[in-house]
Amino acid sequence: MDYYVIYDGNCNLCVTLVQFLENLDQGNLFGYVPMQDEETLSQWGITSADCNMGMILIDAENPQQRWQGSDAAEEIGHLLPLGKIFVDAYRALPGMKWTGDRIYEQVRDNRYTLFGKRSSTYNSTYCVDGSCNNLGK
Repeated sequence: MDYYVIYDGNCNLCVTLVQFLENLDQGNLFGYVPMQDEETLSQWGITSADCNMGMILIDAENPQQRWQGSDAAEEIGHLLPLGKIFVDAYRALPGMKWTGDRIYEQVRDNRYTLFGKRSSTYNSTYCVDGSCNNLGK
């Protein structure tokens, strides 16, 4: 795994998107950590306040290299096969980046109201160290 995706494991939308990414990637590029796994996140100096600002993508080889929020979503898209074409087109359209950032912020801040909250935290099969499989799905 080359990158770690930190997501809200209690958010229905977030979990659905992680499951979609899991199916596409099969753990080749991405490992997943729910933001509720504070012990794992503390290894990278990530706090719950950091997580409240949106999903985080970490370069596994260089953990100081990080993307957050809509930038993380764009970078994930950029790393997927053929994703670069779509992300580059999105970034090239005037005003799209600004609009996308605002939409991301609104969804982030209202995700439970808009999409609901899970009763238990989703833990990916493709976790960072295998320990998340013991946390339950």
